[in-house]
Amino acid sequence: MAKILIATDKPFAPVAVQGIREIVEKEGFELVLLEKYTEKAQLLDAVKNVDAIIIRSDIIDQEVLNAAKQLKIVVRAGAGYDNVDLDAATANNVCVMNTPGQNANAVAELVFGMLLYGIRGFFNGTAGIELKDKKLGILAYGHVGRNVARVGKGFGMDQYAYDAYASTVTIENDGVKALTSVEDLFKTCQIVSLHIPATAETKKSINFELMNSMPKGAIVVNTARKEVVDDEGLLKMFSERSDFKYFTDIQPGNHAELLAAYPDRYFATPKKMGAQTAEANINAGLAAANQIVDFLKNGNEQYKVNK
Repeated sequence: MAKILIATDKPFAPVAVQGIREIVEKEGFELVLLEKYTEKAQLLDAVKNVDAIIIRSDIIDQEVLNAAKQLKIVVRAGAGYDNVDLDAATANNVCVMNTPGQNANAVAELVFGMLLYGIRGFFNGTAGIELKDKKLGILAYGHVGRNVARVGKGFGMDQYAYDAYASTVTIENDGVKALTSVEDLFKTCQIVSLHIPATAETKKSINFELMNSMPKGAIVVNTARKEVVDDEGLLKMFSERSDFKYFTDIQPGNHAELLAAYPDRYFATPKKMGAQTAEANINAGLAAANQIVDFLKNGNEQYKVNK
């Protein structure tokens, strides 16, 4: 009997765990829980005899993979998977998947929640601005980017997108203007929402030069990864552009410095909040369980992210 472990220091909602259990046990597999663990040693012990692992933001590195001698698959319940050592997983013949799209609406709604909060002066009673007719740039037009476009349309925004891997037809069929470069996106749009992964190509790619090319009243919203924004460039942008604002649910390395110096133009949530809704929690967990079952029974690798 295959054994599937849910390893989450930040647990799924009970209803999600119950749904995962029903999916797993219906197929004759065993479900094991490791929730709210406080030491890596607990994780290393739990993975010893399991065939599959479902995680959230938990770290799966070489040490964990070495301890998991029977492991065949890891599924990250969410879109990002930089908390998994993909090269080590490949070397250990372990398939790694994510659950794309399951958190997309939750992240998109957070983008606009932070935008509304920020452009209205953090609700301090002063006059702010409206989103209607503002130019919104969407950097990466995947599941989240498409949902951002859908919500932005409701606000009456003028929407643009750039994605190196999405076709112009795909973007423009949604009523969004497709641009040909990231530079054009920043030069064109007063507001830019980031949805790129943290890769060797994208890390620190959102730098001072790029942000400084934005029109007056520039706003960057980052619900992607903190590594894609250059911290020093961000600090320089704040110091040289008094019209610039930055809203994020991933605190940059210089968070304390930015908060102390620019509390009227900088906002960051205490923790990453993009996927923190009951619906996203459930959707991602159930998707992870279904993908594991399909992989173990049928060898389906549709959402595999490692080589």
